[in-house]
Amino acid sequence: MLSIPAAGETEGDARHGAESVGVTGPLFPEVGIIALVPDCWGPYWQLRHHLLSRLARYFHVVWADLPATWRQWGRDRNYPLAQPLPEGLQVYTAPWFLRRVGRPRFLQQWTEGARLRRCRDLLLAKGCRRLVLYLWRPEFASALDQLPHDLACYHIDDEYPYSPVEQPIAAEEAALIRRAQQVFIHSVAMMRKKGGLNPNTDLLPNGVDFESYVTPAAEPEDLARIPRPCIGYTGNLKRMVDWELLLQLTARHPQWSFVFVGPAARHATIRVPLGTLAQRPNVHFLGPKNVNALCAYPQHFDVAIMPYCVDAYTNYIYPLKLHEYLASGKPVVGSPIATLQSFRDVVCVARGIGEWSEALTCALAPPQNSREARARRQAVARSHDWEILAQRAAATLMQRLGRDTEKQWVAWLQHSGTPACPALSR
Repeated sequence: MLSIPAAGETEGDARHGAESVGVTGPLFPEVGIIALVPDCWGPYWQLRHHLLSRLARYFHVVWADLPATWRQWGRDRNYPLAQPLPEGLQVYTAPWFLRRVGRPRFLQQWTEGARLRRCRDLLLAKGCRRLVLYLWRPEFASALDQLPHDLACYHIDDEYPYSPVEQPIAAEEAALIRRAQQVFIHSVAMMRKKGGLNPNTDLLPNGVDFESYVTPAAEPEDLARIPRPCIGYTGNLKRMVDWELLLQLTARHPQWSFVFVGPAARHATIRVPLGTLAQRPNVHFLGPKNVNALCAYPQHFDVAIMPYCVDAYTNYIYPLKLHEYLASGKPVVGSPIATLQSFRDVVCVARGIGEWSEALTCALAPPQNSREARARRQAVARSHDWEILAQRAAATLMQRLGRDTEKQWVAWLQHSGTPACPALSR
């Protein structure tokens, strides 16, 4: 059980708190989560944004912005909000004197501990008495020794060496997996690699804000100006994308418009292909969009694509865009990475320029755009709604916290008439 220390100096540490919305608090307000994440809260959402914002329905959540280093200090790190925060979620931004340091070690430990205690004090002020440390990267493992807690959860949502060549599990990550009381893993392939290290490991795939992607939205102005048919991609433009394939496809099919919605990563290896593509009249880069604006784009693509390189890294990923595309109902074509192989009934998997050309031609034809085909894709996406996945995660955390919290969860299900989440079919 979390002990209650003397009150800390937390006033002003929680950014955006005044912008929280809602009239009721979390369902289980005695449980608080400190989420240690590798970035700052902002308008461009990843898995952790989607999941933690929905876990705030069940628990108080403090999102701990990745602290600035001395070199980073002074840069604008306060991103505009895409939407008001859920009532149960606070964003903690460390003050200047608790910035991130690498050495000396005693100062690194002191600043880390001070930041953690301030996050804890924010939760104590909300009445929390059970504390979950929710870690999103192996480098946060030292937090487990810095702050007393009731449960340590580690969420694996990527293969962190980012290597196209298979790598062994790093000793630091293996130690964290074994030490955590709960581990969530996002893909089946990653589950095979790392799931055996801890018996309390569960598959929790990526999902979609289904209602946002299925509800008809007006066509964005920058997309409406582009000639049809439109072959579209949403997400980061990074080296894991098969740029050679895209160079070939865009040259072979000048009658199709290829649209890319998302920020370009600073990878030297993609600078040349991006520059070449930008010169082609049938290629359009529309830039990044916030979480609210993004959902309109797949609805107005003619085909949505996931053209990844197939290597040791991409075989572990679970594309966030997968269920967003499927929720739009539009045909989807992707490379034969491991995750997409499990969705071949709703995703056309293609390898090489010949198969991709054929698959895109087929996707543009009437059979792939029938009401029945659209319904099949949307049914898969609906089963991966973030609300379903968040409930599954919340139930697991309540179980891991002990028999008393598990009983509270069961009692809530019975009292509210809320059905337990069905087992995942993939």
